[in-house]
Amino acid sequence: MDSLTETQVRASFVNATKGEVARLHVPRDLGDQPWADLDLLGWTDPKSPLRGYLVVPVPDRGPVGVQLARVQGGSRRARMCSLCATTHPSGGVALMVAPRAGRSGRDGNTVGLEMCTSLACSAYARGRLKSPSPHLAQETLSVEERVGRLSRNAIAFVERVLK
Repeated sequence: MDSLTETQVRASFVNATKGEVARLHVPRDLGDQPWADLDLLGWTDPKSPLRGYLVVPVPDRGPVGVQLARVQGGSRRARMCSLCATTHPSGGVALMVAPRAGRSGRDGNTVGLEMCTSLACSAYARGRLKSPSPHLAQETLSVEERVGRLSRNAIAFVERVLK
């Protein structure tokens, strides 16, 4: 992923109002991010842990930012992230809901997906973080294949938000 400035991150959001974009907390360590090892930029709001953000590089479009809301509750059993396919014990994956972009989102339409609550999918796909539940599922794909899957899944999610 190419490095992004705070201005570029804020300008990338497609499903947030100007006021929401102005108020969102961009990571303070944006300049220190391992951009070469990121396939998406994901973080949770430090002041509102049920709110998260993803910025996904989309071919022919550039970075697309999506605000997320984590649905409280859920299963106590292990679950798998739909972006990076990492299996987590209870609480490590949650349903994340994003308002659709444009009028559809203003009318209350949303898109949801099970995601790592840490939004550290790039680190899991690249093997920088190990699955907290390695005994539940053994990954047989190469790092390149896992990264490709993550990118495809993230772009598909963003495209659903944009519809």
